Amino acid sequence: MARRVGPVTRAGRAVALCTTVLTLGTLLAVLLRAETASFGPADWSALRFTVLAALAAAGLSVGLAIPCARALARRSFPGRGAIVSLMGAPFLLPVVVAVLGILAVFGRSGLVNRLLDVVGLPAVSIYGPHGVILGLVFFNFPLAVRMILSGWQAIPAERLRLAAALGFGPGTVLRHLELPMLQQTLPGAFVAIFLVCLTSFAIPLTLGGGPRATTLELGIYQALRFDYDLGRAALLAAAQFALCALAVGLAARLAVPARFGAGLDRPVERWDAQGWALRLQDVAVLVLGCGFLVLPLAMIVIRGLEGLSDIPAAVWPAALRSVLVAMVSTALCMAATLSLCTAISAGLAARWIETAGMLPLAASSLVLGTGLFILVHPFAAPERLALPVTALVNAAMALPYALRLILPAHREVEAAYGQLADSLGLAGVSRLRWLVLPRLRPVIGFASGVAAALSMGDLGVIALFANEGQATLPLVVQQLMGAYRMQAAAGASLVLVGLSFALFWICDRGGRRHAAA
Repeated sequence: MARRVGPVTRAGRAVALCTTVLTLGTLLAVLLRAETASFGPADWSALRFTVLAALAAAGLSVGLAIPCARALARRSFPGRGAIVSLMGAPFLLPVVVAVLGILAVFGRSGLVNRLLDVVGLPAVSIYGPHGVILGLVFFNFPLAVRMILSGWQAIPAERLRLAAALGFGPGTVLRHLELPMLQQTLPGAFVAIFLVCLTSFAIPLTLGGGPRATTLELGIYQALRFDYDLGRAALLAAAQFALCALAVGLAARLAVPARFGAGLDRPVERWDAQGWALRLQDVAVLVLGCGFLVLPLAMIVIRGLEGLSDIPAAVWPAALRSVLVAMVSTALCMAATLSLCTAISAGLAARWIETAGMLPLAASSLVLGTGLFILVHPFAAPERLALPVTALVNAAMALPYALRLILPAHREVEAAYGQLADSLGLAGVSRLRWLVLPRLRPVIGFASGVAAALSMGDLGVIALFANEGQATLPLVVQQLMGAYRMQAAAGASLVLVGLSFALFWICDRGGRRHAAA
C-alpha cells in the first residue's frame, strides 16, 4: 500500500523530473544544434576508436581480474583486507593524478624505460592507442576485481563443503561452481566497465597522442574549446549519448540474479585449493596485480613530495574552488538521493523515479556540459557560470552511484520499520529525521565521500567552461602537464590526492561516528 504523499515525496518527484530534464533536455538541445552537422572521416575515426578502446580495455580488465579475484576468494592471509581496500583506491583517485602516476612508471623517463635502457633495449612510448588502453585498464581492473570477487563470495559455503565431501578437485569445482558464477557475473561486469571506458576524458586527453587515439569525448572538447564548432560538438555528443544508452540497456538486460541459493553465512574454507602449486600461483597473481596498482600510486607520492616546492601560486585558489565545488555538489547529490529514495518507497511511480535517478549513467559529463553550453550561450557568457554548472553536473553524475548505495539500505529500513512509522503518523521530514537518517548515516557518509571524491577529481565540464580565473585543481594539474612542468604538476597532484581522500575520510568517518553515538 502506498503511503500518503508528503513534502519529501513531492521533492523526490521534482528531483526525478529535474534529472530527466537535465539529461534529456540537454540531449535535445544537442540534437537540435546538430541538425546542420554531419559526420566526417575524423568523427568516424573517433567513434571507431572509442568503441574499440572501450571493448579492449573492458576485455583486458575483466580477463586480468578473474585470476586475481579467484586468488582473493580462496585465500585468507594477513593483509587481505588491505588488498581488497586497495582495489577501491583508483575509483576515488582523480583521473588526472593517476595519469601522472602512469607516466612516472611507463613514460619517457619512467621506471620501465629506465630498466630497458639498463639492459640495452629501446625505449617504449606510452602515448597513443596503447597508452589510452593501458590507462583505462589501470582504472577498471580494480573495479572488475571487486565486482567478480562479490560473485565468488556469493557462492554459499555449504556448496563448497558439499564439493569437498564429494571429493571435487580444483577442475571439478571450477566446472560446477565457479564457471556458472562467472557466467552470471562477467557479462554485467564487462558492460559496466565498457560504459565507464566510453565516458573517459582525461586519459585520452593526456595519453592519446594524436588523431589515431581521439575519442568522442576528446572530439567534443576540441570542437568546443578550440574550433568553436557547436554543430560538430553537438553531433559527437549525440553519438556519445546513444552509445552510453545502448551500454546501459545492455547492462540492464545482462544483469542475472544469483542462482546458488542462500547459505548460513559460515566461513568459507577452500579445500580444493590446498596444494603448494595453487598457493604459489595465487601468490604470483596477487603480487603482479598489486604491483600494477601500487607502483603508479607510490610514484605519485614520491614525485609529489619532490615537487611540493615547485607548486605555483595558482594551485591554492584552485584547490579552494575544488573543495567548495565538491561540498556543494555532495550536498546536492545527497539531498537528491534521499528525496528519490523516499519517493520510490512511497510506491507511486516508483519505477519511473528510479529510472530517472539512473539516467545520468547514459550521459557523460561532457555531453551534459555541451547541452548546457548550448542552452546558456545565447543568454550569458558560459565562463561566468563555470563553477555552478560544474557543481550541478558533478552532483548529477554522482547521483546513480549514491542511489545504488543508499536505496537498498533505505528499502531495508522501510521494510523493518515502515508499518510502525505509519501507525505513529511519521511522514515527510519527521520520518526522514527520526527513522531514516539515524539508520542510514553510515551508508550516507560513505556515499557522500564517494560523491565528494568524484567531484574533486572531475576534469570534464570545467574544461569546457572555465577561464584562467575559475580553474579547479584538476584543470590546473592538466595545464601544468600540458606545459611540461611535470615537477610542479606532481606537487599539485599530491595536494589534490590529499584533499580528495581527506574529504572522503571526513564524510565516511563522520557517518560512522554519528551512527555509533
